[in-house]
Parts: sequence; C-alpha cells; structure tokens
Amino acid sequence: MNAPAELSRMITSLEGRVSADEWQTRLDLAAAYRLVAMFRWDDLVFTHITAKIPGTEHYLINPYGLMFDEITASSLVKIDIQGNILQDTPFPINPAGFVIHSAVHSARHDVQCVMHTHTLNGIAVAAQKRGLLPISQHSIFVLSSLGYHDYEGVALRDEEKPRLVADLGDKRFLMLRNHGLLTVGATVSAAFEAMYIFETSCTIQIRAQAGGTLASGDLIEVDPRIIAGAAEAARAVTIGAGASLTWPGLLRRLDRADDSWRH
Repeated sequence: MNAPAELSRMITSLEGRVSADEWQTRLDLAAAYRLVAMFRWDDLVFTHITAKIPGTEHYLINPYGLMFDEITASSLVKIDIQGNILQDTPFPINPAGFVIHSAVHSARHDVQCVMHTHTLNGIAVAAQKRGLLPISQHSIFVLSSLGYHDYEGVALRDEEKPRLVADLGDKRFLMLRNHGLLTVGATVSAAFEAMYIFETSCTIQIRAQAGGTLASGDLIEVDPRIIAGAAEAARAVTIGAGASLTWPGLLRRLDRADDSWRH
C-alpha cells in the first residue's frame, strides 16, 4: 500500500537537496523501517531504528506518529546527539526512543545503525531468567556476542545510559530484560540482519518451549565450543559478504510490494 496522499503532501522530497551520503543513509533506513513492518516486528509507532550520517555527528530517526509502512527516505528526521531536530519537518520524535539510541551512538563509534524492537517473541524470551538458550543454529550467532540489560522502566532518564552502554560493551546484540531486543551494526543492513537472527532465535525458543519441552533437560543445547566458533562460521557461510549478501534481495522484495519508501 502506498503512503496516503495527505502524507505525501506533508513531506518534501529531499533527493538532490542533501548530500549523497545522507540520501543513501535515508534510503537504507527507510528500507529498514519498511522491512520491520513487512516482517511484523513493529509495535505501532513505539520502536525505533536510528542511523548516523557518515562523516557527521547527525542521525536519522523515525517521524513520531507515522506507521513503519508509511516511512519514506524524505520523511526521516535529522537530529543531533542531544535529540535536537535539525531540519524543517511537521513531525516530532519520540524522546524515549532516542535516550537508548543516543547512549549507544555516543559510546560505539564503530556503529552506524541501532535497531530496537518490542516483538512478542523477543519480550517473551527477555522475561525468562536464562534469557536466550543455545538450542538452535540461529542462536549460536547471537550468543557469541550477546549482553543483557535489566529493566529500569520506560527509557526516559539519562542516568540509565552508562549502565546500558556497559551492558552492551563491544557486543552486537543486547537483550533488554522485560522490554525487547536491540542490535547494532556498522551498516543499516548489518543491524537488520542481526535483528533477523535475534528475532528468529527467540521465535524458535518460544516454539520449542511450547512443544512441551519445559522440563529440565528436555531441550538439547549446543556445545559451547560451537558457539565460540560462531563468528568464523558466519564469515564462511556468507562468503565474507556479511549482510550485503541478503540486503539487495530484501530491497527488491520491498520494491515489488511498494517502492514509495524511496521517496
């Protein structure tokens, strides 16, 4: 479905009006939002993906109030690390969203993109004392780089930031207890692929547990030595291409459904 006509009238196309790096980042981030909607990981308007514009200290975030399947490259809102809006836009941003993201972007200069979701399966696993279990091939890639952050309420307070950053450390995956999932990536595509693996791992776990395998010892767990080699296995299975192996195909899937995200 195309974005409603009234939204189109509210949004001025920024193609050719911003730098090439900013426009490419806008395209990639808009695609990520549409893919989150396509995979049904969205939570109305209440989760966030942010991306840093290369060569700057500026970031892009969703216009608060638009559904994820309505977001376009030009509708994304440019902000600074304090969350100040740096462009003309009819839309606000979600202050709770950027508390988490600004903490990560400030600490992890290797990261372009931070993705956060509130999926049913992700929260269900985040509420379990043991968290993610090593019971699937997908899970080994997450467990090789996973941190946990205890729930402190809706993320509105700056004083939570140091604890969140410490719990993430240098990892790619963070499970927010009782809250949801978070991934980071050197590119938007890398953060998206990481979230796909994270979400799939949680879905598998919930289904395995729903199959009557809650008793101790009923689930077969992967040998820790296999988890230790997961990063090298990932490089081998993607022939060194990482997320760039799947990203072009995902964009083609989006275009077949609706290419309005490009505008």
